[in-house]
Amino acid sequence: MNAEKLKKILTDHKVWLESGKRRGKRADLSGADLNCADLTGADLNCADLTGADLSYTDLTGASLHNANLHSADLRNANLHSADLRNANLTGADLRYADFHGAVLYGAVLRDANLRGADLEGADLTGAHFELEFKSVRYFRNAIFSEAAIPWVILNPRWSEYADSVKFA
Repeated sequence: MNAEKLKKILTDHKVWLESGKRRGKRADLSGADLNCADLTGADLNCADLTGADLSYTDLTGASLHNANLHSADLRNANLHSADLRNANLTGADLRYADFHGAVLYGAVLRDANLRGADLEGADLTGAHFELEFKSVRYFRNAIFSEAAIPWVILNPRWSEYADSVKFA
């Protein structure tokens, strides 16, 4: 997607959010090729990013609250300090993504591939996931719901992080 078209979509989306969804237009970036894009601090709350290619994209500090990222490709994406509260990440490819300090409260991570992902300091309270947690790379200082205990303690690196992980 060219930069001009993306800027127009993001501008219309901002108007849509700020007007209480009365003006502007919700960002529909489903299937979009945003590979390597710089979306630092972008406001993508409620955006549709279904099946989008966001691999290697910089989403540092981006707001993706209630965004639909179903089957999105976020391999090696930088989601450092991103807000993904209640985001739908079902079936997303999150391999080697950096979620350092991200908020994933209530996010849906069913069938997501988190192999090699960095969850250090991430808040996963209330997140819904069924995954092979052994493949997560880092999760020091992460916050999980008590329901995640079986996945977390089965991680081979559990003993390294046991003193820093919190269960809410």
